[in-house]
Amino acid sequence: MHSTDDGGLDDRVPFLARLETKDRSALLTLGRRLDFTARMILIHQHEPSAHVLFLVRGWTKVTASAANGYEALLALRGPGDIVGESAALTGRPRSATVTALEPVTAVAVEHERFKDFLGRFPAVSFALLGLTADRTRAADRRRLEFASMSVRQRFAVLLLDLARTHGRRAEGGIELAVPLSKQELAGSVGASREMVQRLLRELRDKEAVLTGRRTLLIRRPDVLRRIAAAHLPGVPLPQGPQEE
Repeated sequence: MHSTDDGGLDDRVPFLARLETKDRSALLTLGRRLDFTARMILIHQHEPSAHVLFLVRGWTKVTASAANGYEALLALRGPGDIVGESAALTGRPRSATVTALEPVTAVAVEHERFKDFLGRFPAVSFALLGLTADRTRAADRRRLEFASMSVRQRFAVLLLDLARTHGRRAEGGIELAVPLSKQELAGSVGASREMVQRLLRELRDKEAVLTGRRTLLIRRPDVLRRIAAAHLPGVPLPQGPQEE
């Protein structure tokens, strides 16, 4: 993802961070605290919707499954983010599944209480509208960029983006702090699991990455940048943490 160019907020700025302290506190007092262990499902795709969740601690993945079983990773959501708001506002079933990647604490607010709160606090309503617009614009921009790339380039950009947003310094390189499966990585770039396995094997042969079960260490970000270098002209690549 890239920062906005018109002075607006970045799409990664979470919902709660967009609110005034008093509004944020008032909103969170409306709900009840829920704790989830790693790999627990917070929200099931297609289920009826009764509440929104505000993430207080821990990271989650948002995935959606097609009728043929193909699963796509849509987003990663962490502390300060809101999930389930679309179903709350439209009354439709859940459009995606949200799963804890690590221990997660969330505050659940029932739909009617949430909508009543939005009606009484216009600033919070505008913050939610702004978040929705930022996420939509970022998704449109990513689709446009990806349409011009090969799968190999899309995968390189994805790994660089994950290193920048969810990377931590480790011995020998940058370790992705979120455990993602090959299928989830494939779903992020519109590829098959077999293609991602082939690309990871190529990157291992170049000594650019090391992989394990749901672990990935980026040893040579410069190799990834060279692979991705032919993407849209004039759009900077995500740089990730600086190599030493």
